Amino acid sequence: MVALFFQGFLLNAGLIAAIGAQNAFVIVQGLRGRFVFAVALTCAVCDTVLIGCGLLLAKLASAGGVAKALTVAGVVFLTWFGARSLRSAWRGETLNAEGEGEGGALRVVLVSCAFSLLNPHAILDMAVIFGGVAAGLDEELRLPFAAGGAAASFAWFFALGYGARKMSPWLARAAVWRAVNCAVAALMFAIAFALARDLLLK
Repeated sequence: MVALFFQGFLLNAGLIAAIGAQNAFVIVQGLRGRFVFAVALTCAVCDTVLIGCGLLLAKLASAGGVAKALTVAGVVFLTWFGARSLRSAWRGETLNAEGEGEGGALRVVLVSCAFSLLNPHAILDMAVIFGGVAAGLDEELRLPFAAGGAAASFAWFFALGYGARKMSPWLARAAVWRAVNCAVAALMFAIAFALARDLLLK
């Protein structure tokens, strides 16, 4: 159970650590010191909701006998995601911290929801990919796996929001994001390999 918790934690950590609009928005709010708690909490809760959707998808897939197909889709996406991270590392891409950051608390929370729930990448990462990976697990093992993913979201967004000011000199460095992207790629490839191996052994 503990191993599955950490597997879920690492998978989600790898997915959300990649450069994206959601992370940029959280960093903007952290740099400005405005509504950081509300933004981090909203993003983390939204991710948890999407992870829950992924578990439901996994359950429906199992009931419909398409769990293997969903797991194969997960392997394909994780491999693509790893390759994309390697490309970002090669290009030296950095995080663009410009975005929607003005307005009152309600507007900022609504924008946070939009970045989380209306973002195709977030939906694909949290719901579809978690669903694909979870579909390859026995049903009783999916909850600790999902709990680990949710814990990663809470840890990441609060650390990113409150650490943005201290990390701002580092966030501007291409070398930092190159290392992050390389680590993400290695993690995605490792998980994809493990899933593919399990499929072949079943």
